[in-house]
Amino acid sequence: MTKHVLDRPVWNALSTCQTLVAVGGALARRFSPNIGPLAAACDDSPQSLDALAELIPLSGHLILLQAEQIVLPPRVDVIMMAPGVQMVANHLEPMIDRVIGQIEILSNQDVPAMLELATLTRPGPFELGTASLGGFLGIKENNVLVAMAGERMKHLGYTEISGVCVHPSARGRNYARVLSTAVAARIIDRGETPYLHAYATNTAAIKLYESIGFRVRCPVYVATIALQGLGSL
Repeated sequence: MTKHVLDRPVWNALSTCQTLVAVGGALARRFSPNIGPLAAACDDSPQSLDALAELIPLSGHLILLQAEQIVLPPRVDVIMMAPGVQMVANHLEPMIDRVIGQIEILSNQDVPAMLELATLTRPGPFELGTASLGGFLGIKENNVLVAMAGERMKHLGYTEISGVCVHPSARGRNYARVLSTAVAARIIDRGETPYLHAYATNTAAIKLYESIGFRVRCPVYVATIALQGLGSL
């Protein structure tokens, strides 16, 4: 058993607050394919790992993310494995920025533009249905979406910030900081704690989030897996 709900965040989200967007059963679950490839087993038993392997698509992959060392199912290829960090914020640093007034709540009409921006900038797994998880805010220039941030995994008392990205033409304008802060503020206003993940090598992002008020809670492991000999990105 894990000691904290965020130690195995994918499993704990999909087995509690987000069961309606989960695929799988009592031993392993993943987000619906139209949302993304994040997946987890409930524990490291052989039965749970077998159930996790059954969720891997024939011509695709799953992404595992947890604080514990990842135990891999049998007969899988590891496409990528990397260290990351999990960060939480119990308070936010005060911020005044002229672009705050440009923030918009994104709607279903913005989904094609959101997908296009995420495909270009690759902030992490983002599919056509990811926006349905809610809480996405954006900034537009000349009616074109150039930056966004939103919510992904949800737990009792915690919500993850994800999908933070800025178009290359709009970088250097503080958009990532402003949007991350705005999304975090909305989460805190609901009485929850915002958290997020970053690759350990992405020191620029980690420094940005620390300047907002986040702190590293723990290191995490990230792995992309596919069925042996069948995986693709």
